[in-house]
Amino acid sequence: MDLVRAFSPGPGAAAGGTAPQSGRVPATPAGAPPLDPELALALAALGDAARQPFTPANLASRQARDAAARPRPTLRDLRADGRFEVTELRVPGAAGAPDVTLVSARPADRTGPLPLLYYLHGGGMLMGNAWSVLPRLLRDWGHPLGMAVVSVEYRLAPGTRYPGAVEDGYAGLVWTAGHAAELGVDPERVVLGGKSAGGGLAAALALLTRDRGGPAPLGQLLLSPMLDDRNDTFSSHQMAGYDTWDRTSNATAWQALLGDRYGTGDVPPYAAPARATDLSALPQAYLEVGSAETFRDEGVAYANALWRAGGQAELHVWPGACHGFDTFAPEAALSRHALEARTRWLRRLLAPPGR
Repeated sequence: MDLVRAFSPGPGAAAGGTAPQSGRVPATPAGAPPLDPELALALAALGDAARQPFTPANLASRQARDAAARPRPTLRDLRADGRFEVTELRVPGAAGAPDVTLVSARPADRTGPLPLLYYLHGGGMLMGNAWSVLPRLLRDWGHPLGMAVVSVEYRLAPGTRYPGAVEDGYAGLVWTAGHAAELGVDPERVVLGGKSAGGGLAAALALLTRDRGGPAPLGQLLLSPMLDDRNDTFSSHQMAGYDTWDRTSNATAWQALLGDRYGTGDVPPYAAPARATDLSALPQAYLEVGSAETFRDEGVAYANALWRAGGQAELHVWPGACHGFDTFAPEAALSRHALEARTRWLRRLLAPPGR
């Protein structure tokens, strides 16, 4: 989730009609890990709206509010006075599906084939866009790592149910790999990445491209990934009504994505990667979650499953972090440590052998 937008108070505030209050540091439920003090203060400043769950009843209004409030920088904005080359591309979608929009960006002062972050935005499968995430990705990794970024504008639920979003991601990945030379990227150094819903889609895309014999990514960057539609881990119950994205919101999102499949055994791993029984031969992964997060246990379990399958994974559980902590508190010490850890992993992954 992009918490800054999802929890920005709109007209009439919450769907229940009460205006959000700010200034109260959230009380930690008995038995739940406490929030990091800096994050607790930042979360208090967002007000009670930060814990208003998504429900089927308020979903349409929350989506409309997000679409109106979320930034959508123009290509001129993203080019940042010539620091980046940015292009919007319309590429063929899956059979019978519409074209997919990709936003391709790269540092203007770098030549030669660059490593690529192929990124899927967050938003619970319900919200978000490919443009809003690019300024931060380019600032954090574009220039510092000499890295290109392709951000995917995938279709959202419930307007498009599974498999629309992951098929959009796959179609875009295949096109990007096939046009690597004209994009100036190295097809051997592609990292799939995403946060929250985007992290789940990146994990699903790694499974899908492996099983279809498609492009072979070098790594997968999974930040608080949304992996398990069953929504029944210990942390999902422990953080109910407390995390910024709790099990009520999570159930609403999965139901919107899966429709009649929700709650059944007919959910494939390309929808919910935690359902996968074979995690062999996947690109190495970076996974992170917070100790005070709904997705904590499913993220830890996915890392463990990768290890058990003989894979390589680096796991971070940030103490006192809730979902989306680095979005609403980017200057907090914990957020800066998380960015440093992600960047170190990317540097190691992308370094030529022997360096």
